[in-house]
Amino acid sequence: MKTPEEFREFYDRELLPDIAELENQRKSVLSRIPLIIVPLALATACALLIIPGDGKFFALFAGIAVMAIAFAVLTKKFVNDFKERVIGKIVLFFDKGFKYRKEDRIPLSYFNESNIFLKRPDEYSGEDRITGILGVTQIDFSELKAQTVTKDSKGRKHYHTFFKGLFFIADFNKDFHSSTYVLPDTAEKLFGGLGSFMQKRNISRPELVKLEDPEFEKLFVVYSGDQIEARYILSTSLMSRIVEYRKKTGRKISISFKNSKMFVAIPYNKNILEPNIFKTLLDFDTIQTYFDDLNMVMSIVDDLNLNTRIWSKR
Repeated sequence: MKTPEEFREFYDRELLPDIAELENQRKSVLSRIPLIIVPLALATACALLIIPGDGKFFALFAGIAVMAIAFAVLTKKFVNDFKERVIGKIVLFFDKGFKYRKEDRIPLSYFNESNIFLKRPDEYSGEDRITGILGVTQIDFSELKAQTVTKDSKGRKHYHTFFKGLFFIADFNKDFHSSTYVLPDTAEKLFGGLGSFMQKRNISRPELVKLEDPEFEKLFVVYSGDQIEARYILSTSLMSRIVEYRKKTGRKISISFKNSKMFVAIPYNKNILEPNIFKTLLDFDTIQTYFDDLNMVMSIVDDLNLNTRIWSKR
């Protein structure tokens, strides 16, 4: 993997000219935002004073929606230019063979194939898809947002986000006979012995697999349609590596092994590759954050030792 020192050299050599131009563009956009948003905010405030009763809610909602649309229109070109000239170059810094498509995402069929989440999204969006071969391992990941939609008695839609973050797929180089799931262990952590009982009674998942790694068992619960294969996949070494990756990222990752692929869901509460219009680009630490986040995802290959081909496909 690339080191922070290598990235600093790359930043000074390749990124600074683009960043200087983008910083001027950012300041120009920033100066125009008050000219549009302030009048819209005042118009919304006036509407709230004039419109009676329940109409205030709709006026507030409409005002916020219009301001959000105006902000997106004002910043769209800057965001697109930043992604092409900075994020695109950082992706190629990791490997010249990588492809970065800022408006693409992991297909819904892959997300559902993983079966990490038992819900199926009613609304599905994403961006910043990166594909390529790292070492000898094919990888594919993007930011995703998956939501279910319900309606109340008045027909109003309510959106419930059950996953937002990075979704990562890697070729595991093994044909699985069944599916194995490694999920965050929340039941036993919350309810102790009762949680263990609840895990066993989870009829929506295959059979519970109890493993001999106490630290792994504290963090994860494993389900599989094949107990022997699950233990074969989750070797002592791999369990240790998953635990270390979980500690390093501080994120409650979920994993499934299915159809010769490994799927990893990594929750984030932000769009990690978006520029912040209110923050200068001339601070190296700001740009390094994008490198660090991408490096964290790509390090899955090294951290889980996926390039060591201990199995082969038929």
